[in-house]
Amino acid sequence: MVEPYKLFYWPSIQGRGEFVRLALEEAGADYVDVARREGGVDLLMAALDVEEYPAFAPPFLKAGELVIGQVANILLYLGEQHGLAPRTDPGRLWVHQLQLTIADLVTEAHDTHHPIASALYYEDQKPEALRRSADFVESRIPKFMAYFARLLSNPEPRDYLTGDKVTYADLSLFQVIEGLRYAFPNAMKKIEQEHPVLASLRDRVAARPNIAAYLASERRIPFNQEGIFRRYPELDQ
Repeated sequence: MVEPYKLFYWPSIQGRGEFVRLALEEAGADYVDVARREGGVDLLMAALDVEEYPAFAPPFLKAGELVIGQVANILLYLGEQHGLAPRTDPGRLWVHQLQLTIADLVTEAHDTHHPIASALYYEDQKPEALRRSADFVESRIPKFMAYFARLLSNPEPRDYLTGDKVTYADLSLFQVIEGLRYAFPNAMKKIEQEHPVLASLRDRVAARPNIAAYLASERRIPFNQEGIFRRYPELDQ
């Protein structure tokens, strides 16, 4: 009997752990979301204190004897194990590159509400957040979204970023679109009008059977004001 994966991430937010959850759900993999069980946060903290290959922070995944940290690194592994990445080296590296680009965008989204320090409350850095978000809305979201829209359109329209087969990068782009819709609905409405292929990709991923079942389940944690994507209307100008 194959041991289930063990995902270690905070129990009350989607955060960066959601990118891993989506891949596990799409793959139909057997996994335990450790911290969402009774006493799980204590297990998570203890798992951070291992002597060999310790993760800097959640999320990290235990796969048998392997312990893998960092979202892009976890997805690189899961993509190969579950057919969520191309088989060739150039293809695998390309999808990994796309995931790293998504990671850059996720960091910038987080920094809109915490531009000075993660340890400070949003209210303690609100003027800086307003300035940071103005640039994010005006230039950074459009630049990232135009890039992904181009990949979905050139040289001709395609179902997914690499062609007709879904990869973990598509699942992650779905999550980013969902998160930006939640945090910056005004900005995303305009961008999706300019780039309808983004909404098409989002809808295509959401309709995949395993993903649709997950989104409708209690396993999908709602967006909230503790995660990466937070809704502050004053920042969505």
